[in-house]
Amino acid sequence: MKNGKPDENKIASLIRELLAELGEDPSREGLLKTPQRVAKSLLFLTRGYSLSPRKVLNNAVFSTDSDNMVVLRNIEIYSMCEHHMLPFYGRCAVGYIADGKVVGVSKIARIAECFARRLQIQERLTWQIARAVEEATGAEGVGVVMECRHLCMMMRGVEKQNSVMGTSAMLGSFRSDPRTRQEFLSLARGTES
Repeated sequence: MKNGKPDENKIASLIRELLAELGEDPSREGLLKTPQRVAKSLLFLTRGYSLSPRKVLNNAVFSTDSDNMVVLRNIEIYSMCEHHMLPFYGRCAVGYIADGKVVGVSKIARIAECFARRLQIQERLTWQIARAVEEATGAEGVGVVMECRHLCMMMRGVEKQNSVMGTSAMLGSFRSDPRTRQEFLSLARGTES
């Protein structure tokens, strides 16, 4: 790290060493620029370390008289598992019941991105999003559901290509009130009638 920030050149040097250790020739034509590309890619995929919910919210929390449920669904999630550094990807839905404050709708997706762009496990990612929305809005209840496919399970290990992992985090009234939780889950699935 240089001045508290990742050193792209050092990462590229380590990738060059990794290629050699794997039996590749890092000086062959197809791999000449690979170390720098991988370094840039890793910095992009883990840029969440330099973000915080407060920073991504950018004061986009607004007063309201509404106490309605707000749900944003089909938020695309791209992350990397901390165990194998392989991607996992999917979608999540985030809902909350406003209690005097609402957050700009794009900021919900930005909060998810803030935590997804780190080395993660899906269970923690789901909970972190829920807590950040709760802290930002002071909502009486928050729910997050997520479904992802994990390449660490699909391309290696048990090699189950069609497996999908589901996680949920329910806080406040979403945890304590079954009707509130069910309304959220219906809206999250897009099946509210």
